Amino acid sequence: MFYSLTGKVINKGISHAVIECGGVGFLCYSSRFTLSDLPDDKSTATVYTHLNVREDALDLFGFSTEYELEWFKMLITVNGVGPKAALAILSELTVDELALAISAKDVKAITRANGVGPKIAQRIIIELKDKVKSVIPDADLFGDSGRVGAAMEMPHTSEAVAALTMLGYSQSEAASVVSKIDPSLSVEAIIKQALKLLSSM
Repeated sequence: MFYSLTGKVINKGISHAVIECGGVGFLCYSSRFTLSDLPDDKSTATVYTHLNVREDALDLFGFSTEYELEWFKMLITVNGVGPKAALAILSELTVDELALAISAKDVKAITRANGVGPKIAQRIIIELKDKVKSVIPDADLFGDSGRVGAAMEMPHTSEAVAALTMLGYSQSEAASVVSKIDPSLSVEAIIKQALKLLSSM
């Protein structure tokens, strides 16, 4: 029904923004990242929207990019993930971080979102893992051969990822960094290089 709204940002709250269009203020529930992108000086902005229809309410969700909106729509197709849970996930993880978490099967990263438990996180990973590459603007994020997935499957790299997670890094962080390192190196050498990369991030 609504593709986008362009108007003056007249109010921003913890989880919403009000966009004034033609004298009408539209309340849009938004992610933390979208809200940080929107101006604070009541200037004009555009949000890409999704209208969620319920029996007792019409809720409008707005995002600063079509990319984030696409992820929101994908998340709410997962059984058990409603608009509020999807918004919580997109407020905790950027879309690229979420894509990495799904590719690396990183349940822990997804459960950082308020109200999202391990079962829902696992369901998100299972149902969206095949859709990840289709919505990533930069096809090189995972590489032509799926570098992140490979880092989870090759013996030396998978051991290195496991060691890094024991040191406190999330599985997706570890897999992303390890995927950039020569897999023919020893486990110890991979870990050493990964720690250098992580410390410089």
